[in-house]
Amino acid sequence: MDYGKISLEKHAEWRGKIEIATRAPLDSAEALSLAYTPGVAAPCLEIQKDYSKSFDLTRRWNTVAVITDGTAILGLGDIGPEAGMPVMEGKCALFKAFGGVDAVPLCIRSKDVDELVRTIWLISGSFGGINLEDIAAPRCFEIERRLKECCDIPVFHDDQHGTAIVVGAALLNALRVAGKEIGEVRAVINGAGSAGIAIGRHLMGLGLRHLKMVDRCGILCEGADMNLAQAEMARLTNPERFSGKLADALCGADVFIGVSAPHIVSREMIASMAERAIVFPMANPVPEIEPEEAKAAGALVVGTGRSDHPNQINNVLCFPGLFRGALDVRASDINEPMRRAASHALAGLVSAEELSAEYILPRAFDPRVGPTVAAAVAGAARESGVARI
Repeated sequence: MDYGKISLEKHAEWRGKIEIATRAPLDSAEALSLAYTPGVAAPCLEIQKDYSKSFDLTRRWNTVAVITDGTAILGLGDIGPEAGMPVMEGKCALFKAFGGVDAVPLCIRSKDVDELVRTIWLISGSFGGINLEDIAAPRCFEIERRLKECCDIPVFHDDQHGTAIVVGAALLNALRVAGKEIGEVRAVINGAGSAGIAIGRHLMGLGLRHLKMVDRCGILCEGADMNLAQAEMARLTNPERFSGKLADALCGADVFIGVSAPHIVSREMIASMAERAIVFPMANPVPEIEPEEAKAAGALVVGTGRSDHPNQINNVLCFPGLFRGALDVRASDINEPMRRAASHALAGLVSAEELSAEYILPRAFDPRVGPTVAAAVAGAARESGVARI
């Protein structure tokens, strides 16, 4: 199937993948007076007296803003905010279908960090959460950090943390298949952008101790020229101060995670890894190495970002349920305990009887995914003190 051609035809037919529906009846003068003037003055005044009532008397409690500046749209790069709208609408549709969350796409015409942060903060009172999407590194790190400091609702960059959560779940179960412990394996992440750095941080939070990060210039090592986020990862990883290229890092490694570029890993590189290796080449649409080649070279478990291969590592397994859980307890943040809980919840949906090298994650359409992740995230929010109801 030519997905691009057919998708273009369908988008012309749909003219948008989401729409607004009314919840209040407007079929009489009395109904109009209740939903709008004069009756609507009463809830307005209640919110004026108590800001938190904005979550009880409006749809704010269930509404998330999906926000981009258009600088890192899918694998297309900086194509502009309007060109990113089909992706943002798609994300909103997924929020509704898989989490029951109402989401609004907002594409902002600015690349200035100060302007983006202020714009998002100014509109944050209309939403219960902020999902940042397809914002290029390294400024995505500062935008998220600053918004977390000034907003009293959850701010979540899905390209970072959604990816990390699902990779974490996949790795936990792949290690069960391989019979290895997360604290003992040696892992390599190729791609030191937003996703790669977030994956590294998250996996270390799950117990990973031996990690090397690799970018175009080679293995990250303290003292090299890099941005602040990469410099922090260089300090936290590669304690031996090992230098070299990707092939050097992979020699003897147990785990490879790729969020980088197509076909940059060879069979020889995979063959140089440890026995029962775990390989997640996730570059889309073309992975770092084709799954069948990785298997032929000796990899035991292979997962990609693609739906036409086993073990698809797909963010839709995470963000709808994660926001559902955060919204349900009116969380003020989505913190690391909540992210770890989401990874463990996802991994736990694959039973010991089901688990295999070809099945390490639940399917995207598994109806248990959203509610299970939501319950785990809500519980972690309460335990970590960020839940408000």
